[in-house]
Amino acid sequence: MTDTRARRTVASIAVSAALACVGACTAGEPPADAPVTSTPPRPTAPSSGPPALTGPSADALRAVERATGRAGSARVESTTVMGRELSLEAEGALGWRDDGLTGTLTITYTGGTTAETMRRLGTTAMEARYLPDAYYARVGDEFADRVGGRHWIKYVYEDLEDLGGGAGAGFADQMRNTTPNQAVKLLLTAGDVRKVGEETTRGRRTTHWSGTVGTETAQTVDIWVDDRDLLVKKVERGRTKTGELTQTAYYSDYGVTVSAQRPPAGDTTDFKELLRSQAG
Repeated sequence: MTDTRARRTVASIAVSAALACVGACTAGEPPADAPVTSTPPRPTAPSSGPPALTGPSADALRAVERATGRAGSARVESTTVMGRELSLEAEGALGWRDDGLTGTLTITYTGGTTAETMRRLGTTAMEARYLPDAYYARVGDEFADRVGGRHWIKYVYEDLEDLGGGAGAGFADQMRNTTPNQAVKLLLTAGDVRKVGEETTRGRRTTHWSGTVGTETAQTVDIWVDDRDLLVKKVERGRTKTGELTQTAYYSDYGVTVSAQRPPAGDTTDFKELLRSQAG
């Protein structure tokens, strides 16, 4: 495997694993020259434009933001499709605290060029463990053989900031601050938020809200909220440099106990060490 290919593959695993998490929350976008551009854009409130949402709609959404934040954890099922580059599914449980995310997700690559690359390296599914300072991705035996025989790759969030070309810019903050109620915060910045109506979502009576957020990278955000002001479903749609983006997430079992153990040190290689060894 060439140095460039190794770097791109490792970066792809990093971004894909992070994407699986933020695909159930809300993500950020790497610079244009990043080696892998599979992370969707995070819409931000414009510096000038529509005023912040006020009135009954704002009160209702702020109640959802508070309730979801207080819950602290949930089971998550998500699907992400990004043009022709990547599609994946993720399932597990995540907890959110002041110091960041904790939890475990099983990530399955279901299509796209990134998935094809991972299949050639013997990895079609991966476990990701999230801790406040880093996350760990478990790769298959064939890929492990190519990187010294260890099955876990450790990604310290600050180290991702140093990826060549700025590919990891903002990862540390994203992974510490991303929680399911980010979608609600985004809707509070939209100028066209509307209550779509009452719907049944996975057998639960929910209220459907929708709005458009962002400026140059505008996305539509839809959320479905139950009678306890908790998110049941979230859908984000938009465009990235690699094509159309669609992310759908379902949340259940709020308050579930969440844990993530650090993998054995003897079966773990550090992301930065792996890059150095591939460049040597």
